[in-house]
Amino acid sequence: MKNTALTDTHIALGAKMVPFAGYNMPVSYEGVNVEHETVRNAVGVFDVSHMGEFLITGPKALELIQKVSSNDASKLVDGKAQYSCLPNNENGIVDDLIIYKLADEKYLLVVNASNIKKDWEWITIHNSMGAEMRDLSDEYSLLAIQGPKAAEAMQSLTSVKLSEISFYNFVVGDFADIPNVIISATGYTGSGGFEIYCRNTEVKQIWDKVLEAGASYGIKPIGLAARDTLRLEMGYCLYGNDITDQTSPLEAGLGWITKFTKDFINSEALAKQKEEGVSRKLVGFEIEERGIPRKDYDIVDEQGKVIGVVTSGTMSPSLQKAIGLGYVPKSYASPGSNVFIQVRKKSIPATVVKLPFYKG
Repeated sequence: MKNTALTDTHIALGAKMVPFAGYNMPVSYEGVNVEHETVRNAVGVFDVSHMGEFLITGPKALELIQKVSSNDASKLVDGKAQYSCLPNNENGIVDDLIIYKLADEKYLLVVNASNIKKDWEWITIHNSMGAEMRDLSDEYSLLAIQGPKAAEAMQSLTSVKLSEISFYNFVVGDFADIPNVIISATGYTGSGGFEIYCRNTEVKQIWDKVLEAGASYGIKPIGLAARDTLRLEMGYCLYGNDITDQTSPLEAGLGWITKFTKDFINSEALAKQKEEGVSRKLVGFEIEERGIPRKDYDIVDEQGKVIGVVTSGTMSPSLQKAIGLGYVPKSYASPGSNVFIQVRKKSIPATVVKLPFYKG
């Protein structure tokens, strides 16, 4: 099992450590509810250094990215990031990712930890044009400083005006006395904040200074359990749950990152699927009674017939109700539709709702 550069730090802080995507990661420190509320109301810091980073450079960089990704990366300008996915040839998704344009002919792809090897091999196979590729995953660390007080709490650490970095934009600048770090506003919590990309040798200094600068704002280290409840309240997809090799971006509600103005892997088949319409859709639902939906629980109709499956579920700390995501037939996908979740042999009524669950 791999460690991040901060593993010993988390253990010293009393974190509960779990294996996640091949890494030894902190799942919680004080408990999921406390950590969740800290991010929603103040500021918290996550170590998400398990994520993968690929550097794609050279005159063929954009051509390769356009071929393997669903979104239109030609629209990116320096300092802008884009959410996208890597389609496979079977109408499914290899992974979802964020593409950063660092400069002309220089892009950073940030991929999910569990898919680093798979994504690298997939992109390499399709690199017939000879773009230059480097896997930086083992050299770089990533901190996510999230919450409504993040900009104010961290401003003393940088000359960059944090409040001026808009969503899905980034700046390369100084942070915590380290030059040339990427300060990015591509958060996964719905409460604002920043991500800091730095070298493994720099991350401990940054972590310590972040906790010091944020102390008077109530900053706390946050584990992966709260990261999951925060993203789920926003209806953000998690790879391996809500999107997989078997789910189409159109079924998953990711039509907005699937641009048919260009050719990409499987674009023809996906365009046909768009034209014909999908038969199932990923929806959000709220449970009406006691019970918590979990991944792979059946979604049934009034007669008890299985019509779909839960992909993510939790008790929402912000809403104090059980929520989930799952795939259902198109006829059940409209907000207000009534479905039932099979929880321990009991059918519990649920209502399909418009995402996000948490309105902020």
